[in-house]
Amino acid sequence: MASNRVACRDCHAVIEADEEICPICNSTSLTEDWSGYVSIAHPEESEIGREMEVKKPGSYALKVR
Repeated sequence: MASNRVACRDCHAVIEADEEICPICNSTSLTEDWSGYVSIAHPEESEIGREMEVKKPGSYALKVR
């Protein structure tokens, strides 16, 4: 886990710690307690993207607590 990033509890997007709203889903439910991440460039073509139900390109946490 990178200490300068947080993850959205709703969509699992990994974003900079100074952001207060998730740019992917507009949630304010952010946490520093996450582990592992994957970067998805083409979610519509990615098996992992489909499994995680990712709609927009970006970095996503694998586990969010």
